[in-house]
Amino acid sequence: MKEYIGVDGYQALAKVLHKMTPDEVIDEIINSGLRGRGGGGFSAGKKWKICKNIKAEKHYVICNGDEGDPGAFMDRSIMEGDPHGVLEGMMIAAYAVGAKEGYIYVRDEYPLAVTHLEKAILDCERSGLLGENILGTDFSFSIKIARGAGAFVCGESSALMKSVAGEVGEPRATYIRSVVKGLYDEPTVLNNVETLVNVPTIIRKGADWYKSIGTKKSTGTKVFSLVGKVRNTGLIEVPMGITLREIIYDIGGGILDDRPFKAVQTGGPSGGCIPESMLDLPVDFDSLTEVGSMMGSGGMIVMDDTTCIVDVAKYFLEFLVEESCGKCTPCREGLYQLHKLLEKICSGKGEMSDIEKMERLSENVMIGSLCGLGKSGPNPLMSTLKYFKDEYIAHIKDKKCPAGVCPELITYKILDNCTGCMACIPACGYDAIEGKKKEVHVITQDKCTKCGACYAVCNFDSILVS
Repeated sequence: MKEYIGVDGYQALAKVLHKMTPDEVIDEIINSGLRGRGGGGFSAGKKWKICKNIKAEKHYVICNGDEGDPGAFMDRSIMEGDPHGVLEGMMIAAYAVGAKEGYIYVRDEYPLAVTHLEKAILDCERSGLLGENILGTDFSFSIKIARGAGAFVCGESSALMKSVAGEVGEPRATYIRSVVKGLYDEPTVLNNVETLVNVPTIIRKGADWYKSIGTKKSTGTKVFSLVGKVRNTGLIEVPMGITLREIIYDIGGGILDDRPFKAVQTGGPSGGCIPESMLDLPVDFDSLTEVGSMMGSGGMIVMDDTTCIVDVAKYFLEFLVEESCGKCTPCREGLYQLHKLLEKICSGKGEMSDIEKMERLSENVMIGSLCGLGKSGPNPLMSTLKYFKDEYIAHIKDKKCPAGVCPELITYKILDNCTGCMACIPACGYDAIEGKKKEVHVITQDKCTKCGACYAVCNFDSILVS
């Protein structure tokens, strides 16, 4: 806590409590252009304003730390490394909307984040920054931690609030807004970790300073987790409007082993795959949505030519099928059927009519689903169909996987340049390779399970996958 105060921590809180009215705080956040970093991209200040103007017995503030996207760990890093920044953002939001109670919803897989947040809350309570009459004012506020149980759907606002209240984490109809009826049916502001941690800096330095970073409609910076087939992986913070090419090649250092770039997937399981032709696309809320992807919470997965796009779509659909709460039929049954069709195509049994079936079914799922999980669930499939349809056709018509990934559509063959080093023989767990030392080996196709172990240990590029 001393370290946080040493870098102007809680100065923003003191400023709003002693020099600003709640309306002035809200106006400053609106003027900054801060948009929700959890994926929705809605104006944070406008959300606060709506909530404040709802007359009710209680108002609540919730911080969404339920980061469930594969390959995403931005919020985790912030909660573990800057817990006081999150708390100060929540306090300012609570002052602005008139809330007395707040919750931080943290996924159960983040025990270190919980430990650091608990210590930060305790330090604030002992220092008079949480509790009654904070900093000698009439403002009182308390924060509790609610731990999720690992359900991806609880990242959706209404499901999250039911989970906080001790109920089953299922979403409700989207026309009921949480700012009007949220936790315990009271007006509730829900912002994600990264959104809230931006608030103290905006209050300290001003909306004009914040707007000087990023683009006109997407101000400030964004934290991404850059992973996949890229040299430099990890967390990056970049100004909004930077291009995908700058992120992948300048910051990420380019593709591993100098292989050809194929696609980058943004927005988590509900995002889309963006092809090489769009590498100069600016990274902001609206640009990503226009091409069939989304900002999401900030996951960014880079793929090279050894990645099968059809298999990627199948992976994300499988994830969403498992994480669907099952409350509404379009999501529960629609995503399941889409996954089955992708399995059919990857196994070499697909038909050209399956593409039309998937397109029609995807449209119905997006229209009819109750919450964002179903409404955006077909995005990975639809974006890959849009930009990589040739790979689907290769799987269906040619019965080939161009990337050499789908087991039923590939064959492993040892070439004549085999040195007979015998490294592949013990690596094969199915006795499918025969050969003597310094002689060309042979793979018995009936025994080969396409596991790829031989390919992984061969140092002479002597194994062809076709």
